[in-house]
Amino acid sequence: MIDDFPYRLYLVTDQLACLERDFFWVVEEALKGGVDIVQLREKELNEFAFIRKAERLKIICDRYHVPLIINDSAQVAKNVGVAGLHVGQSDLAISKAKEVLGKDFPIGLSIEQLSDIQTLESELAWYYGVSPVFSTPTKTDTRTEWGLNGLQELQKISSKKLVAIGNIKIQNAADVIAAGADCLAVVSGICSEQQPAKAAEAFRMEIEKGLKLKNR
Repeated sequence: MIDDFPYRLYLVTDQLACLERDFFWVVEEALKGGVDIVQLREKELNEFAFIRKAERLKIICDRYHVPLIINDSAQVAKNVGVAGLHVGQSDLAISKAKEVLGKDFPIGLSIEQLSDIQTLESELAWYYGVSPVFSTPTKTDTRTEWGLNGLQELQKISSKKLVAIGNIKIQNAADVIAAGADCLAVVSGICSEQQPAKAAEAFRMEIEKGLKLKNR
């Protein structure tokens, strides 16, 4: 089991957020700018198309020595041979996914409320995706908005690294890290920017500011 989670800037891909630009160009630019882990999230593609896209993306990620994570689909993760899987509360249980991928395969888990970390399944997680820190208009099925205070409370009791997701922007990035996040997951804040590499660089700078605030 890979217990360590040293990553700071986590790109969660979104084809629509790329604003009709080449998806693979956007991701590669983000990697050049400092993204150090990538999750491929594809809710609309069939399994065959998902695998083909993942295979192509893995080639790019491997070039930059950046791990590729698959969202939700254990079968795609197994077929492509990626570094990890991410599941939500309503997705395949981690224990079931490990039956497909192996007991030591790294699997991240979305946490929507404090009770989500009080289960046996949650103990199997590689990291916790804290979702959402701030509400977004595009995701309406979440149970709560964590906010900075909720993130601070979770950080006090969590045994896992915390990946913050949900309306993470340059303007709030340092505060989110200072409040207890170990890593920022960004979607449109990188994918939709005119220069994804510069956006990623800016997030890395804010993460460093947040770490200094946290360590005071």
